[in-house]
Amino acid sequence: MTAVRALFARELSLAWGGGGGPLLACGFLLCLTAILPLAAGGDPRVLAPAASGAAWMALALASLLSLERMFERDLEDGALDLLATGPLPLEATMTVKALAQWLATGLPLALTAPVAALALGQPAELIGLTGLSAALGGLGFAFTGALGAALALGARRGGLLIAVVVLPLFIPPVVFGAGALTRAANGQSPASALALLGAYVLFALVIAPLAGAAAVKNAQG
Repeated sequence: MTAVRALFARELSLAWGGGGGPLLACGFLLCLTAILPLAAGGDPRVLAPAASGAAWMALALASLLSLERMFERDLEDGALDLLATGPLPLEATMTVKALAQWLATGLPLALTAPVAALALGQPAELIGLTGLSAALGGLGFAFTGALGAALALGARRGGLLIAVVVLPLFIPPVVFGAGALTRAANGQSPASALALLGAYVLFALVIAPLAGAAAVKNAQG
């Protein structure tokens, strides 16, 4: 447990200290939110039906910003070799890194997402559901993103490769999360869409640490 706490504290420190950390992601989300109404003409009747989907699209794009440095900086300074030979298996290291990524970036984005959705014309009564679904989806983004960062480890254009690998995997949570908000806005129960979003997150929790650890070992070899 001491090793887990130490690694978790280190990852949070690096996330907050590297180039603005979550502030950059939240600022990017708000900038996208400001640009979309300008592109659509600013008509609330046009923006409101697409508010949920647009907010989730912006959330997914903002979640990409800090993924490149999850493993790359450890590879550059030799810390990755220490982590690989340390007391924690690589699968546990992957899990801790993904959880720290979610806490440092995913939760701040989840708090910012209702503001972005409101700015796009989403009804105010959906604020709570927007934050809850964004927090749940952000956990899936963090684990899937950690897998993408591990697969891109050592690549010359790692950020671009991560986007190519991860964005298709971000489609299901965007669809399920936006679907939950759309159903709630139409007076229907969002439970089925939230259940699918939760299933995606559970799948990512199981698969990402195993596949990511294998990718890191391959990059080291």
